[in-house]
Amino acid sequence: MNGAQAMIKCLEEEGISLIFGIPGVAIAPFYEALYHTDKIQHILVRQEQNAGHAASGYARISRKTSVCVTSSGPGATNLITALATAYADSIPIVAITGQVDSSLLGRDVFQEADMRGATESFVKYSYLVRKADDIPRIMKEAFYVASTGRKGPVLIDIPCDVQREEMSVPFRYPEEVNMRSYKPNVKGNAQQLAKVVSAINHSKKPLICAGGGVILGNGEEDVREFCEKNGIPVVSTMMGIGVLPKAHPLYFGMLGNNGKPYANRAVASSDLLIIVGARIADRAVPRPENLEQQLKVIHIDIDSAEIGKNMGPTLPLVGDVKLIFRALIESEIHVDTREWVERLEEYKKSTVDRRRFSEEQVNPMTMVQTLSEKMDDDAIYIADVGQNQLWSADNYVMKHGRFLTTGGMGTMGYSIPAALGAKICEPDKQVVAVCGDGAFQMSMNELATAAVNHVQLKILVVKNGYLGLVREHQQKVYDGHYSAVRLYDYPHYDKIAEAYDMDYVECGSNEELPEALDRFLACEKACLMVCHVASSNVVI
Repeated sequence: MNGAQAMIKCLEEEGISLIFGIPGVAIAPFYEALYHTDKIQHILVRQEQNAGHAASGYARISRKTSVCVTSSGPGATNLITALATAYADSIPIVAITGQVDSSLLGRDVFQEADMRGATESFVKYSYLVRKADDIPRIMKEAFYVASTGRKGPVLIDIPCDVQREEMSVPFRYPEEVNMRSYKPNVKGNAQQLAKVVSAINHSKKPLICAGGGVILGNGEEDVREFCEKNGIPVVSTMMGIGVLPKAHPLYFGMLGNNGKPYANRAVASSDLLIIVGARIADRAVPRPENLEQQLKVIHIDIDSAEIGKNMGPTLPLVGDVKLIFRALIESEIHVDTREWVERLEEYKKSTVDRRRFSEEQVNPMTMVQTLSEKMDDDAIYIADVGQNQLWSADNYVMKHGRFLTTGGMGTMGYSIPAALGAKICEPDKQVVAVCGDGAFQMSMNELATAAVNHVQLKILVVKNGYLGLVREHQQKVYDGHYSAVRLYDYPHYDKIAEAYDMDYVECGSNEELPEALDRFLACEKACLMVCHVASSNVVI
């Protein structure tokens, strides 16, 4: 068995049945080995970055580690943005990149790139494989590191000669991993847990801030059960949308610059903020030092490095969200929050949204609300980056489906390949990607991948002819000096849909919107819908 065959065998041992990638000479031995197995399907994407984003969508929906593969040089460097995106969002991915022959490393030969050095700050861990005999151990470790602790991408860079090299020992896939330098703490310290229980019992206005780590740790049901048992209200970060349905009586919206004012008011009025699976970066809390002085903070996270990074906690607790909240559910907690929840309801009812959207075309708030209300209860909504992301996060009606976006890195062009991965993972579920006309043009080449693989993607483009969020920033900060943001009236979306054998729907007014969305969602094949919104949104 050579190195490439060993890699395929390792993937089979890990239960990997599908990978995303693009071949090249430096990874050709791997693809030759892939040719001889019927256990792993390969999805050929049209650009390497999108292999990483598709793997991200697949991993987030399957809740398992996903795999992407590229060749060396530009094939590998194209993947870096996707790895940075997965790292910021804590998505478990194993990325395999081909490399030039070992004897040529460091000589600046054709398509050589130092991928370990280039990705050092964007991956949880990385490997440069030196000999074929190490492959089973490295692959086992890579999947373990990617899927435990704070999840994230792991890079395996493998020279072409190592892929061709014959193993000198019989293949054996390790049953367990023992890495001296990596032993994540999942149970949570018992003394710290007791202090958390005491702090909750002594609070009168406790509030949970749920981040994406709750979902990544499969802890939604546990957090929900804990909140319902003790009557503790919840706000979320953008990545934490979905921990509770929007209509849940204990859910009070997304906090932050672009969140609900009543969610921010709830945070400011609480006396105990319980942060779970969130780093509380600048978009969530612009001035965390102010909050530190006002209230007690409990910070619960699987990654000790995230605790206190942006807001100093009164009580830190490191551990797995699922295990910690199971322990909290079983603890003696007695807190009366009825008056506190009633006050939050008053905040919610008295909040007036003073934003004004142009009604000349489609109101984006109405569009997101109507779309998400009409989608299936278990549908998957994937928002891109820009104004469409903020409108989606603010107005999406969460039922029992999933809301995906990239909140940490904010990578435009994410939604289409991520939706591709999500739909391939769950072909029977409704999957809708919502993106701006700028983001659409960053990854529309993956419409070919969807067409070839008969993936029934639904893509809604919010079209305003501009890079909308940058235009809005230039309007507010630079007195309307619009520089390099106009997209004009290209492409012709009806022709794009025709080119990729997609149905096409177009909508230019609020009156047309309900019927247009019905046609869009009812399409039995891939469909592209364009909603025209005014370039001047939002007016404050």
